[in-house]
Amino acid sequence: MKIVFWRSLVIIFVTLGFIGALLPGLPTTVFLILAAWAASKGWPQVDDWLLNHPKYGPTLRNWREHGTVPRKAKWLASMMMLISGILMLYSNAPDLVKIFTNLTMLIVAIWLWLRPESKNIV
Repeated sequence: MKIVFWRSLVIIFVTLGFIGALLPGLPTTVFLILAAWAASKGWPQVDDWLLNHPKYGPTLRNWREHGTVPRKAKWLASMMMLISGILMLYSNAPDLVKIFTNLTMLIVAIWLWLRPESKNIV
């Protein structure tokens, strides 16, 4: 039953990562990091595939081994969060949702910029 759980997470995260590769504004690397984490728990073949992927493998390996995030990824994520936060302010969402969402994105951005940087290009 555990393997089904982990593999389901892998499928969900890889799917979201694939969608993120196609749609601007939706992250790819974050979902692939989560997919690699879930795959390491119950789907070693997919874990190996992700870690050896020609485009995303180096970033995933650097994250796993050193907790690093490329500067380009930091800038891209920060800009997307800023744009999302501004759009949120002009939405019809309740004020508490706007505050919570924007505060969460601010905390994530601060955390992200405190991570060490790798030299890989996303």
